[in-house]
Amino acid sequence: MSVAKDSYAHYPMIKIAAGEVALRDDRKKTQWMEQVNSFMLAPVPVTNELYCAVVQRPIGSDVRLRAPVVEVSWEEAILFCNLFSRESGLQEYYITNGGEHVDCNLEANGYRLPTEAEWQYACKAGTTGYRYGELDAIAWYRDNAGGKVQEAGSKQPNAWGLHDMLGNVWEWCWDLYDVNVYGSYRVFRGGSWAEEARGCGATCRRRSHPTFRIDDLGFRVARSLL
Repeated sequence: MSVAKDSYAHYPMIKIAAGEVALRDDRKKTQWMEQVNSFMLAPVPVTNELYCAVVQRPIGSDVRLRAPVVEVSWEEAILFCNLFSRESGLQEYYITNGGEHVDCNLEANGYRLPTEAEWQYACKAGTTGYRYGELDAIAWYRDNAGGKVQEAGSKQPNAWGLHDMLGNVWEWCWDLYDVNVYGSYRVFRGGSWAEEARGCGATCRRRSHPTFRIDDLGFRVARSLL
């Protein structure tokens, strides 16, 4: 089973209204506000079915098509965004040289990773707590996932119609974590099927090298509104 290329232009996205969000770094004990412009965000993480179709990779017989793709590095997620944009007739957002250095074309309408501020703002969906709902109802995590990734969108969404913002898979964001301490390491958010309950929260921040692949780390795509 595969995704037809003529369906790429109709990939569902949800419009997120502009606003502001309070970010924090518990390691440094700092907090700051960021403005978020209106943007588009996919209602679920990128699935195995979509990822394999876009990058033209065979799907293994034991892979669940509609589960979020995992073991994709940050660099591979960036390349996917450009490929998906190209196949969808959109302008590529990222300018790459085949390494860790990536520039952005801010005038492009193509797919990209959400910024950390965009991700948290969309996750909270106007709520003020650590989570946007009761954990078992909204998230797959260590206590209910049976030790594996689950089908995307099978838990309750937040108020803005976004599924799996908490649990199922961690999600790469665009941002560097802390250049002075961790160099090129990038942020990922949201918790996963393997994470304890305390790790599945809107403000929980993790990091990894942009070339690393992790078995509970995936991503979802965003687009700018120009």
